[in-house]
Amino acid sequence: MQDLVRQILTPTGLLRVCINLGNAVLAQQEKGELKGISVDLAKKLAEQLQVEHQFIIVKNASASVKAISSGEADIGFFAIDPQRAEVIQFSQPYLSIYGSYLVHRHSSIQHINEVDNTAHRIVVARGSAYDLYLSRHLNHAQLIHTQTSQEVVDVFLAGYYEVAAGVHQQLLADAQRVKDVRLLPGHFMEIQQAMGVAKQAVSRVIDYLNQFLAQHRGLIKS
Repeated sequence: MQDLVRQILTPTGLLRVCINLGNAVLAQQEKGELKGISVDLAKKLAEQLQVEHQFIIVKNASASVKAISSGEADIGFFAIDPQRAEVIQFSQPYLSIYGSYLVHRHSSIQHINEVDNTAHRIVVARGSAYDLYLSRHLNHAQLIHTQTSQEVVDVFLAGYYEVAAGVHQQLLADAQRVKDVRLLPGHFMEIQQAMGVAKQAVSRVIDYLNQFLAQHRGLIKS
């Protein structure tokens, strides 16, 4: 199976891996060096396939989806979402993270179920898993979009919007960075992270990726 998967996944002879820096839980870049779960898994997969890897770095999930669906990259790391599933084929999830809300310290909003209100504007990164989810589930609140997840809290503060939405860990770090904000307790969604390839990839590729992830649970947990 490995020879077939190598042939399908590396048509150029390289494993071209899209790394999205929009989610700091999965990937970070410090002084030009890439780090994080996505990076470690990509290197390990290339090693197992016995090929060299090439990182294609993007700043948001939308760009990552485009890179895979257009054939610019061979594999990426995504939050599983039904809209993305139209062009991306996902492995089994290897990690779950959570979508949370952040508000101003003196906001009257105390609970997650109070957010969907016509008086509330929610700042969210365009094309992110939580943007796609909120677009489907909100009935009253208005979404205000940023280009990247890292910009969400700064735009939220600059425009004095009512709510910021994003990955819990990112918002927690932002709450420690700036003053007079707080996280609402709980989460509005669970985000399952998976490896993703182009929709037309044969099922054996996904079977191989699932086996690969099962073999490297220790790497993920660490």
